[in-house]
Amino acid sequence: MSRKLLPVSITVALMGGTALAEVPNVAVDIAPVHSLVARVMEGVGSPALIVTPGASPHEYNLRPSEAAALQDADLVFWMGEDLTPWMESAVETLTDGATVTSLLDSDGTVLLDFRESALFEAHDHENEDEHDHDDEHAEDDGHDHDDHADHKDHDDHDDEHSHEDEHDHDVHAKDDDHDHEEHADHDDHHDHAHGEHDPHAWLSPANAETWLNLIAAQLSSADPDNAGAYFANAAAAREEMAALSAEVAETLDPVRGGSFIVFHDAYQYFEDAFDFPAAGAISIADASDPSPARIAEIQSRIREEGISCVLAEPQFNPGIVKTVLNGTEAKTGVIDPLGSDLEPGADLYPQVILNMAKTLAECL
Repeated sequence: MSRKLLPVSITVALMGGTALAEVPNVAVDIAPVHSLVARVMEGVGSPALIVTPGASPHEYNLRPSEAAALQDADLVFWMGEDLTPWMESAVETLTDGATVTSLLDSDGTVLLDFRESALFEAHDHENEDEHDHDDEHAEDDGHDHDDHADHKDHDDHDDEHSHEDEHDHDVHAKDDDHDHEEHADHDDHHDHAHGEHDPHAWLSPANAETWLNLIAAQLSSADPDNAGAYFANAAAAREEMAALSAEVAETLDPVRGGSFIVFHDAYQYFEDAFDFPAAGAISIADASDPSPARIAEIQSRIREEGISCVLAEPQFNPGIVKTVLNGTEAKTGVIDPLGSDLEPGADLYPQVILNMAKTLAECL
């Protein structure tokens, strides 16, 4: 997707001739969010990216340069501990005096609950009465909650299990005398590391638009001399986001109604935004392999319903996708929600969203 940059003369005018004013140091966790911040800061400064492109944000070891970027930051933007739990302690210890913004916890962010089962049924997207959205995000949200009010609240179930229980498959496998196929979904639920909400919220362009305003406001508060440029960039980026959504819809329209399986359940924000639901996920979690029963369940649906596409991801084991495809006629493609092979910067976010749509359309 192409976009027009503001001419330098206009940018300087919007900044009131203060282009040389001291710009705050900004650190951002993942490349898509870094892209949004870079777009708002365009012509003024550049944020530092913490998580190396291509690395999984769920488990990561900071490099010295990345720790230094956090330590020197005046502002930090991150998704929150539900996506990068390891970063919470780093933010607390390294960002003395910095303004830290968790986007998942910010007003106006639309959050979706985790889906439990390997197979996504139609009612998962239709029962608006069962979606439990946090009150703190609902009051100021200008988006249509009805589109997102379809996911069941699993708070009680999450509270029953500790962090360690959620990852300990071997212990459950040894002690469980029940039929694994019957309880596969329950076992896979232990993979959810933190909270009840799906943390992949950047895959909703509506959320991205909300964050652009927030990013501009936080930057302007720290750097009022350049506030005009920040807000002008954010406004231009929101217009670009509307054009992006239209282009994605146009890309998907020829294959609308096609059935596909994703590697792990990370795409429901994209699915909801463009009304293009997945049929299921090989793995419900980000950091562990699916059980044999879950793989068998997915294979059965592919054969029975004629699902034509199974999407892999660059960060995860491709052998699992090959196993799922065995005995089926489904095609495969690689979908990348983080932009692992893209150059970090202002253009990355729209490229990530559009590339996802193109991969899906080609696979179908």
